Amino acid sequence: MTVGEMLVATVPMARTLNLEFLETTADRAVVRLPDQAEYHNHIGGPHAGAMFTLAESASGAIVIAAFGDQLSRAVPLAVKAEIGYKKLAKGVVTATATLGRPVAEVIAELDAGERPEFPVAIEIRREDGAVTGEMTVVWTLRPNA
Repeated sequence: MTVGEMLVATVPMARTLNLEFLETTADRAVVRLPDQAEYHNHIGGPHAGAMFTLAESASGAIVIAAFGDQLSRAVPLAVKAEIGYKKLAKGVVTATATLGRPVAEVIAELDAGERPEFPVAIEIRREDGAVTGEMTVVWTLRPNA
């Protein structure tokens, strides 16, 4: 099972929005939100909440891809998120997430008994390539009790 398939199976909101996980590696996650009228805003583009969920889902995908081998000893949790809407989004939008810290550095903190935090940066783009939003989600790996 791929990371995208696992997220669609276990995260109801990803299924609800019909998110498409195009790429899920420890280096990059790319997730697409299809153009669906039921998730539009008052001007006919994707609703801000749908774009937030798209970007947060992309961040979760890269976290699982990068740290999935740590799930037996720690649970990944979003700590905080900030999003900026830059341009009008219309049609299909795609979120691309990248890790803000090296995987080995985060795991070293976990090995040292710490609860590491790390940012994930996400860009949301229209089909013409224009950046419509930017988001940062800070994640942690909370050690299991």
